[in-house]
Amino acid sequence: MPNQKDQTGGRATKSVNKPTETADGEPVHLSEADFDEFISNHKLCVIDFWAEWCAPCRFLEPIVEELAREYAGKAAFGKLNVDDNPRIAERYEIMSIPTLLVFKDGQPVHTIVGAMPKGALIEQLRPFLG
Repeated sequence: MPNQKDQTGGRATKSVNKPTETADGEPVHLSEADFDEFISNHKLCVIDFWAEWCAPCRFLEPIVEELAREYAGKAAFGKLNVDDNPRIAERYEIMSIPTLLVFKDGQPVHTIVGAMPKGALIEQLRPFLG
């Protein structure tokens, strides 16, 4: 699958054909068009709500990418740019970014707000990731 430039500061990411597929344990960049399908088609998923201009979001980005690889097969990871997809952010009352929402069976079950070191994030996710 070819790498494409996206809106994450010019970093190359893999695109996927369907939002239900993950690209080799990489977070899937979501939009309003595929968000609902993505959370419905994964028993457990973690969605990173972010924006390009957000420095704490850029801090968290490589951590989310690492977790997506480490927990591939246990949880699907997605990223949703709140500036490009405001209706989804509104639906889940995202007031600050970065915010990570954990979805189980299509329903939000846990919210994590703010950037934090990888160890602290794992502690927040451990009850869901096993």
